[in-house]
Amino acid sequence: MTDTSANDPTEPKQPRPPVPSLGLPTMAEFWDSIRKGDVGLAVGVMIILVMLIMPMPAILLDFFLAISIITSVMILMTGLFIQKPLEFSSFPTVLLISTMLRLALNLASTRLILSHGHEGTDAAGQVIQSFGNFVMGGNFVIGVIVFAILVIVNFVVITKGSGRIAEVAARFTLDAMPGKQMAIDADLSAGLIDEAEAKRRRKELEEESTFFGAMDGASKFVRGDAIAGLLITFINIIGGIIIGVAQMGLTFGEAAENYTILTVGDGLVSQIPALIVSTAAGILVSKAGVSGSADKALVAQFTGYPKALGMSAFVMVALSLLPGIPMIPFLGLAGLAAWLAIKAGNAKKLSAFKAAAVKAVETAPKPPAEPPITDALKMDELRIELGYALLPLINGQQTGQPDQLTEQIKALRRQIAADMGIIMPPVRILDNIQLGANDYTIKVKEVEAGKGTLYPNRFMVMDPAGGQVKLPGTNTTEPTFGLPATWIEAIYREDASLRGYTVVDPATVLSTHLTETIKANVAELVTYADVQKLLKELKGEQAKLVEDLIPTQITVSGIQRVLQTLLAERVSVRDLGTILEGVAEAAGFTRNTNTIAEHVRARLARQICAANMSPGGYLPLVALSPRWEQSFIESIVGEGDDRQLAMQPSKLQEFVTLVRDAFEKAAQQGEVPVLLTSPQTRPFVRSIVERFRAHTTVMSQNEVHPRVKLKTIGSI
Repeated sequence: MTDTSANDPTEPKQPRPPVPSLGLPTMAEFWDSIRKGDVGLAVGVMIILVMLIMPMPAILLDFFLAISIITSVMILMTGLFIQKPLEFSSFPTVLLISTMLRLALNLASTRLILSHGHEGTDAAGQVIQSFGNFVMGGNFVIGVIVFAILVIVNFVVITKGSGRIAEVAARFTLDAMPGKQMAIDADLSAGLIDEAEAKRRRKELEEESTFFGAMDGASKFVRGDAIAGLLITFINIIGGIIIGVAQMGLTFGEAAENYTILTVGDGLVSQIPALIVSTAAGILVSKAGVSGSADKALVAQFTGYPKALGMSAFVMVALSLLPGIPMIPFLGLAGLAAWLAIKAGNAKKLSAFKAAAVKAVETAPKPPAEPPITDALKMDELRIELGYALLPLINGQQTGQPDQLTEQIKALRRQIAADMGIIMPPVRILDNIQLGANDYTIKVKEVEAGKGTLYPNRFMVMDPAGGQVKLPGTNTTEPTFGLPATWIEAIYREDASLRGYTVVDPATVLSTHLTETIKANVAELVTYADVQKLLKELKGEQAKLVEDLIPTQITVSGIQRVLQTLLAERVSVRDLGTILEGVAEAAGFTRNTNTIAEHVRARLARQICAANMSPGGYLPLVALSPRWEQSFIESIVGEGDDRQLAMQPSKLQEFVTLVRDAFEKAAQQGEVPVLLTSPQTRPFVRSIVERFRAHTTVMSQNEVHPRVKLKTIGSI
């Protein structure tokens, strides 16, 4: 059976399988790679190497000489218009390739000159002939001199200077790298830049050091190129004359003319691009400290000082007046400089005017913004309001000391921290025209807690015995403790001291009143934030205790309440470690903060006894009799945390009278005793005593340290 599908025209044709590739690129792929630049540079370098070996016809030499000239011009223009040197980081590579191209063209032209120089001045192409005839002007001696000058300018001035700049720039860049790297790390650590910006800066720093290091070496290419051009020119002239005279039968004059024109033309065609590239290298390495393109930077810096342009115009006018000096060029340049000076001066004035206008707009008084309504919710923890006659206390006019009241408040803050263990909140001092001229008010959380009257130019005098002062003055009552006092003039101060009176200046009166007010209200000033700060500042094992205690056994608010209970009775909380240990012990059997505070007081027995110790080294006591102990116990109602005192008012009045009498009797003996009770009744006794004797300390028997000497002054 035959298969007819192959001959059926309606059957679709099957595509041919692709020809397997042998691994070699096709011609289309090769030209596409050249167009994309993948192998273009490699092909160009290979052509340069071929020119070093293979002879080249004159017409092709003209083409490559034109490429060399236009390439050097492109390099110069690029160096002029870039913003910073790193934008032309490939310059060392370009410099090497352009130098190789010029050397290859020199070798190719040398081969043509020595081979066909006897045929005429067009033996090495039209470009070399044109350069030679144009520069020499029919005299080969002039051509040699001009060529020598170009070589000297390129080799001695431009190449040497740019090489020195590149060398110094590379050295300084490498020396500055550690400092710049540390600056980048410091900005990153400070949060001024992110990681991406730090990486970019490090990469730019690395590229900068690599670039200037490469430029230091690349400058040697230009110098070597100048030396090679000089040697090639010398060889061409000497060798051409020898070949023309000895082998080609030319006269010495003919050989010298032909070979000199060709050699000088060849040298100019190679040295002019070399001079242009050397100039580009010098501009590039000297641009390190200039921002922006070279033309804009130069114009901005030359026109930035109109006086310099004006002085230049004046000097050119003076030179034009010298005998024999052509006036037209100098006067023309003087006019141009004067015009630039006037234009730059006007531009500078306009810029200064605009800057002043912008600054005036920025610094112009703006309408006061309405404060947010939330400011009305802010509250001063401590505030002192003064009448207008007391302002000298804070203006430094009292006793010649600057801000005496302010300095005493600063000292008071340190004293409170040492005595009570807390940081006193800032005190705001205001003047209040609604107050009397000599009146002041102390407010705690903007509620009045004390007030008094001061006389800035007088002194308060008190009798330590509590009697009335017998000196001329204004009788008053001391605002802190309510003792009789007198305001006297400054002339009686020495007399008061001789009589044994206590003399106090107005600022001290106010600071003493503030001290007692703070101690009386210190419990209200301890905030949640204050307690958190105290706990965070604990170190070592105490910090571990805080971790174990909070929040499993007690909260920060609970500790705040314990501290407030202690401070309410003027017990210092400076020994916070011992307090936390006591809290940890009591938290195992109770959550009542008052009960915990009583247990903590027992742990602070040494401190409490020391605070109430008599100058004689003993603890004076007024003991609560068993009868009253039993009365208080029987009057306690409720269970657990709800216990309260329910004593008859008549018995409470009797108790108050007995306490007052006992302590007045002790005061007559010169003693300041504490009231000693049992642990069960101490909180309830304290709650009664604080209402009429707030300064009296009430201690339980558990708070008496075993090694403290006791002295019983009386009993109730």
